Amino acid sequence: MKTTPMFGLQRRLRKLGPGLITGAADDDPSGIATYSQAGAQFGFSMLWTVVFTLPLMVAIQLVSARIGHVTRRGLAANIKATFPRWVLLTVVGMLLVANTLNLAADMAAMAEALRLLVGGSAHVYAVTFGLLCLVLQVFLPYRTYVRWLKWLTLALLSYVAVVFTVHLDWWKVASDIFRPQLRLNHDTLLMVVAVFGTTISPYLFFWQAAQEMEDTSDRPPQTSDDVRHHLRRIKVDTLVGMTFSNLIAFFIILSTAATLHAAGVTDIQTSAQAAEALRPLAGDFTFVLFSLGVIGTGLLAVPVLAGSAGYAVAEAAGWPASLSAQLDRGEGRGFYSVIAAATVGGVVLCFTPADPVKELFWSAVINGVIAVPIMVVMMLLASRTSTMGAHVISSRLRVLGWIATVAMSITVIAMLVTM
Repeated sequence: MKTTPMFGLQRRLRKLGPGLITGAADDDPSGIATYSQAGAQFGFSMLWTVVFTLPLMVAIQLVSARIGHVTRRGLAANIKATFPRWVLLTVVGMLLVANTLNLAADMAAMAEALRLLVGGSAHVYAVTFGLLCLVLQVFLPYRTYVRWLKWLTLALLSYVAVVFTVHLDWWKVASDIFRPQLRLNHDTLLMVVAVFGTTISPYLFFWQAAQEMEDTSDRPPQTSDDVRHHLRRIKVDTLVGMTFSNLIAFFIILSTAATLHAAGVTDIQTSAQAAEALRPLAGDFTFVLFSLGVIGTGLLAVPVLAGSAGYAVAEAAGWPASLSAQLDRGEGRGFYSVIAAATVGGVVLCFTPADPVKELFWSAVINGVIAVPIMVVMMLLASRTSTMGAHVISSRLRVLGWIATVAMSITVIAMLVTM
C-alpha cells in the first residue's frame, strides 16, 4: 500500500518526543525574560548568539540522550556508578537548588502573565499552576503525559506570530546577524553569558537522558542494529527539538528588538514585563500572544524542571525513578516526593519577599557553573566503552561536544570575572 504524504508526516511526528520536549522546555519563562532583555537592550545585534549556540546545543543534548538510551540509566545513575560519591552529591545538590529557584521564577512569571490577561491574584495563580503541574505528573499515565507535553510545544509558535504583527527590515536583520554592531564591554559580555547559560542548561541534560531511559524501559534487550536504528531516531528528534528551541529564541529576540528596542525601551527584567511593554507598541493582539506563550511554555517547563530534579535525586539515592510508576500501587514514592518538594518549594518562594530577578540571576549562575563539570562528565561517559559498549560517540560528535564544553567554560569564567 502506498503511503500518503500526510500519513508519512504523522508517522514522523509521532517519533518526535524527548528531543522536541526538551528543546521546547528550554524556552521557559525565565529564558523568555533573558531573550526579551537581549532584544530590548541590543536590538538585532544579539541574534547571532542563538545561531552560534545551535550546533553546540544539539551536540551536547545528543550526548546526554545517547547515554540514557544505550545504558538505560539516567545521568545521575551513571555518575554514581563511575565517579566518587562527592561528585554525585555536589552535582545533584546544586541542580536541586538551581531547579527550585528556576521553578519559582517560572511560576511567578506565569501567574503574573495570567493576572495581566484576566486580573485577579498572582499568588492564587501561582498555587494553581503548581498544583496543576504536580497532579498531572503524578497521576497522568506517562504516555498520555508526554503526548500532552508535545501539544504544549505549540504555545511557542505564538512568538513566531508576534513577529508577523510588526514591520521588519529583513535586510537589517540579516546584516546584524552576520555583522553585529556590538561594543565589547561589561554589559555586552554579561548578556552573551546570559544567553549561552539560558540555552545550555543542566536540567535539560538530566531530563532528556531520563526520557530516553523511559522510552527503553518497557522494551526487551536490543540488538546492535536496534540500538543504531534508535540512535538515528534520537539524532533526528534532538536536531528538530534544539532547532525549534533556538528558532523560538531567535523570534523572541527579533520581536522585542523590532518593538521595544526600536521604541527606546531597553530595560526588561521579566517575561511578564516584556508582554506588558509590548501592548502600547504592537497592540493588544501581540500582548495576548506573548502572554499566552509565557503561560504555555511555563506549563511545559515546570514539569521538566521538577522531573529532572526528581530523576537526579532518586537515582542518587538508589530509588526507582520513572514517570510510569503508579503511586496508588506504592510505586515511586521517593521519586514523586522529590518532584512534589521541588514544585512546592518553587510555589513557596513566590510568596517570599525575594526578588524574582535575583532568583533568575542566581539560578543562571548556578546552572552555568554546574553545566561545565556535568558536560565534562557526560563527555567522558559517552567516550567510555565500559559505559557505552560498541556505541561510544563518534569523533565528530566528540569534537562538537568538547567545543560546547569549552565554550561554556569560557562563559562561566567570564561570568565569575564580571561579577
